Amino acid sequence: MPIALDNVGIAVDDIEAAITFFTDLGLTVLGRDTVSGEWADTAVGLDGNHAKIAVLQTPDGHGRLELFEYLHPDAIPTQPTLPNEIGMHRVAFSVDDIDASLAIAARHGYHPLRGVATYEDIYKLTYLRGPSGILLMLAQKLTPADR
Repeated sequence: MPIALDNVGIAVDDIEAAITFFTDLGLTVLGRDTVSGEWADTAVGLDGNHAKIAVLQTPDGHGRLELFEYLHPDAIPTQPTLPNEIGMHRVAFSVDDIDASLAIAARHGYHPLRGVATYEDIYKLTYLRGPSGILLMLAQKLTPADR
């Protein structure tokens, strides 16, 4: 089953400063939005999820970062992790068949935090905790036949 890395998500306390830093490094902003609502709560597994987001891309077109600044609930400051500490916010994967991918995850004991959400008839997506508690997002782009 094909799988591809889509983006890495990073929660920030000041999205404008983060965008400036990464664009200065050479990334380009692909899009910006503010997200909230039932689909966002379901996908992320967080009630009242409301955030500013920005997607940035590396110059080669292969690497993407999704930056987000939580408006609600309040962001929880933490100490920056050391290189040898386990964990990160999440890694997102594009998959051809989210149900088949979730079946594989279930065989390893990993399940969606809240379920599978549909975003504007464009994606089916979910978050789940994987090995070592790593937060993963699986996203299937919907085709007209899927809608």
